[in-house]
Amino acid sequence: MKIAFTGTGYINKIHAKAAQSAGVELAAIVNHKADSMLEFGNQFGITRQYETVEAMLKDGGVDALVVSTPNYLHAAQTIVALHAGVHVMVEKPMAINANEAVQMCAAAEKSGATLMVAHCWRFDPDVLWLKEQSKKLGKIIRTKGIGVHTHWGPTGWFTQKEFAGGGAMADMGIHALDTARFLLGDPKPVSVYAKIGTYYKDFDVDDTGVMIVEWDSGATSYIESGWWQPHADGPEAATQLYGSEGFGELFPTRLELPNNKEKGIDALESGFEFPRKEHCPQSLYDKQLKYFVECIEKKQTPIPGGLEGLINMKIVDAAYRSSATGKVVKIK
Repeated sequence: MKIAFTGTGYINKIHAKAAQSAGVELAAIVNHKADSMLEFGNQFGITRQYETVEAMLKDGGVDALVVSTPNYLHAAQTIVALHAGVHVMVEKPMAINANEAVQMCAAAEKSGATLMVAHCWRFDPDVLWLKEQSKKLGKIIRTKGIGVHTHWGPTGWFTQKEFAGGGAMADMGIHALDTARFLLGDPKPVSVYAKIGTYYKDFDVDDTGVMIVEWDSGATSYIESGWWQPHADGPEAATQLYGSEGFGELFPTRLELPNNKEKGIDALESGFEFPRKEHCPQSLYDKQLKYFVECIEKKQTPIPGGLEGLINMKIVDAAYRSSATGKVVKIK
């Protein structure tokens, strides 16, 4: 399998390392900055270099594409690749808004090519442990999730609405959102209420936000997002599950189960290290890209695929509308 990359930033270098680990051929790179593309190509032994996805597709010889460009390019680059029969893994958020995400899903359905969205926490061992053990918690009543950077935040296009679409909610909140939804078994959203703003830096996108999502399962999720925050209750994707029969959480990853016989609490520890040496280790992305390749080879629809990414975009869009209007937004 021959895989190409559009974008030469930090995250695509992580994906390129994952591709090397998966044993696929790193075939081409696309970027509008020649010097950045040359550096990326030298690092990963990629000689085919292009300014546009269209030029790369014209030359052929590519089976799959990893899209890790600024958000405003995600839809266009993904759609043109899918129409050419090239499988795509696109970074989160999958698009600027849900309307673009719908078009991306339609392109995948029409072409038959695979579309996967890089919601990486679904491949994390702590997350998978909690998902399995959460059966012991009974019915999940509510969740709390964290998507926050403390004393730090991104620069460049991330902070510009025309290129990013949204700020911390679209960048970090979506990690906490997708993790909660995955742990809940991917329920459908019913409504969203949010308060989002910019308080710590001079951006035209948000650096602070909270949202409450009501799910069709009856559960409610509270999500915090932020850059440059003075404090966070946990690291990226930290999640708490409040069940009818107990409590579970990520980072540290464990369960608390009432022991009615002894009138106490039994703790079930995951055994995973916390805090980690690296909170987002390379192994997380290795598993994600390996799964992408396996889905292509087995002709399986990936989860998270276009549908999961689209639902997350609908929720994020609703959060911004709710914050702007001060009202609860229903999701169809």
